[in-house]
Amino acid sequence: MANIPTLKYQSQAVAKPYFIAAIGLFIGQIVFGLVMGIQYIYGDFLFPAIPFNVARMVHTNLLIVWLLFGFMGAAYYMVPEESETELYSPKLALLMFWIFLVAGAATVLGYLLVPYAKLAEMTGNNLLATMGREFLEQPLPTKVGIVIVALAMLFNVSMTYLKGRKTTITTVLLLGLWGLALMFLFAFVNPANLVRDKMYWWWVVHLWVEGVWELILAAILAYVLIKTTGVDREVVDKWVYVIIAFALFTGILGTAHHYYFIGLPGYWHLVGNIFSSLEPIPFFLMTMFAFRMVQRRRRDHANQAAVLWAVGCAVLGFLGAGVWGFLHTLSFVNYYTHGSQITASHGHLAFYGAYVLVVIAVISYAMPTLRGRVANSHKAQSVEMWSFWVMSIGMGVMVLALTGAGILQVWLQRMPTSGAMPFMAAQEQMVFFYWMRLWGGVAFLIGLIMYVWSFFIGGVPAEENLGARRGGLMPSPAQRRLKHD
Repeated sequence: MANIPTLKYQSQAVAKPYFIAAIGLFIGQIVFGLVMGIQYIYGDFLFPAIPFNVARMVHTNLLIVWLLFGFMGAAYYMVPEESETELYSPKLALLMFWIFLVAGAATVLGYLLVPYAKLAEMTGNNLLATMGREFLEQPLPTKVGIVIVALAMLFNVSMTYLKGRKTTITTVLLLGLWGLALMFLFAFVNPANLVRDKMYWWWVVHLWVEGVWELILAAILAYVLIKTTGVDREVVDKWVYVIIAFALFTGILGTAHHYYFIGLPGYWHLVGNIFSSLEPIPFFLMTMFAFRMVQRRRRDHANQAAVLWAVGCAVLGFLGAGVWGFLHTLSFVNYYTHGSQITASHGHLAFYGAYVLVVIAVISYAMPTLRGRVANSHKAQSVEMWSFWVMSIGMGVMVLALTGAGILQVWLQRMPTSGAMPFMAAQEQMVFFYWMRLWGGVAFLIGLIMYVWSFFIGGVPAEENLGARRGGLMPSPAQRRLKHD
C-alpha cells in the first residue's frame, strides 16, 4: 500500500474503493430512475427488455447498496483516525469489498437477465422464502452475503475501536452499524401470516431509515463538521447525544405509522400519530447543529465543498424526512395518501437529503486526502459546489412534481366516496407532473455528472486560510460581510 502523506493512518486508504464503487452505483441508480421516469409517460419504453417492475427493483436496490458502500467506506476512513490506531485488518476490508461488489453486480445482472420467478427458483428461495418483498427482493445467497460482509466489517471496525481511543462519534457510528446488521436479520423472517410479515418487513425498512441509519448519519455529519470547522469535540458530543436520543425515542415508536392499516389493533393509530409527529425533531436539531457549528467554527478549512454538502444534508434532510414526512404521517391523512405519489415525494427528498448528501459529504472530505491533498483546487471545488445546487434543484423539481401528482391522485382516486377514478385513468391525468419529474431527473443526472467531473479537474490544491485562525468564535460569513460593508 503506497504511503499517502495526507492520511494520518495509512489503513484509511481501504475506504477509497468503497467510495468509488458507491459513486459508480449511484450513477446506475439514477440511470434506472430515468428509465422509470420515461416509462411513467411511455409505458412500453424498453419493454420487454427492462419492464417497469425490474427497473424499479434495480433503482431501489442500487440505492440501498451504494449507500451501504458509502457507510462502510466512511467507517473504514473514520474509525482508524478517531481510534488513533491502524485498522485491525485492511486485507479483510478489501476482501469484503470485492465479495460485496461481485455479489451486488451478479444480483443486478440476475434481475435484468433472468425472470424473477426463475431467479427465485435458481437461488434456493424454496428452501427459505425471502424474496418478493419490496426493497428486500434480493435472492437468498445475496442476503447471506450481505450478512457475511456486514459481520466481517463490524468485526474489523469493532476490533479497531476496542484497541484504540473511544470517542462519541465512533461509539454512535458502531451502534448504528450494529443496529443496521441486526435489523437486516428480519429480512429472513417471512411468516405466512400477512400481518406479521408486514410487521417484520417494516422492522427492516423503517428501523433502518428512521432508526439506526440516523445514528450513522449523525456520526458522519459530526465527523465532517469537526474536521472542517475545528469546533471543540465536547460541544459536538453534546449535540450528538441529544440528536440520537430523539432519533431513537421518536424513530422506534414512530414505526407505528406503518401499522395503521395492516391489520394491527387500533391503538397503534394513537401511538403513531403522537410519535411520528415528533420524528422531525432530530432532523431539526441536526439543522441547528450544522449551522451552529459553522457559525462557531475556529478555522476556514480548505475544503469548503465538504462544508456545503454537510450543511445541505442537514437542511434537506429536515425538509425531506421531517417536513415532507410529517405532511402525511397522521393516520387520518395517511388514510388517503398511503402509497400515493406523495409517499414517493417524501421518499425521494428524505433519502437524498439525509443519506445521499451525508455520504457525498464524507466522500467530498475524504477523497482529496485519499489522493494525497487536503482539498481539491478552487476550480474543482467550484464545479463540485455547482453540482450540489444543480442536483438539489433537480431533486426539488422532482419532489414538487411528485407532490402535485400525489395531490391530484388523492383527489381523483381516493377522496370520492362514489365514482372514484380508476388507478390507470388517474395516472393519465398526472402526465404533466410526470414530465416535470422527468426533467427534474435529467437535471439531477447533469448535476451528478458535474460532481464526478470535478474529480478530474486539476489545478493547485486549495489551502487553508491560516490567517483566519483565532482563539474565540469566528463571525459567520453573513456577519463578516456586514462588517466589511
